[in-house]
Amino acid sequence: MEDKKMNKSLSRESIHNIIMENREKMSVSGVLDVESFDEETIILHTEQGVLIVKGEDLHINKLNIESGELIIDGIIDSLTYTDQDGTRSKGMSFFSKIFR
Repeated sequence: MEDKKMNKSLSRESIHNIIMENREKMSVSGVLDVESFDEETIILHTEQGVLIVKGEDLHINKLNIESGELIIDGIIDSLTYTDQDGTRSKGMSFFSKIFR
């Protein structure tokens, strides 16, 4: 029981922020893990779900998983969140999801 209270208080304190400077530099807090990265796509697990960053010439400049901080340099084209567990229904239309 005490562990549950401790986990709840920690999750309330965890904060997820994104600061972008001129679409060339992005600071992210609340990063739990980096799933994959290359020069065009970076996939992050954050406090608010899976974040997919797309762009050109992307580089991870700083990564500190203990503090949850990440800095990305490059030309940033898009940011996309998926569901918390990363399972997003791809390829299914709106009506397909309704009439399952």
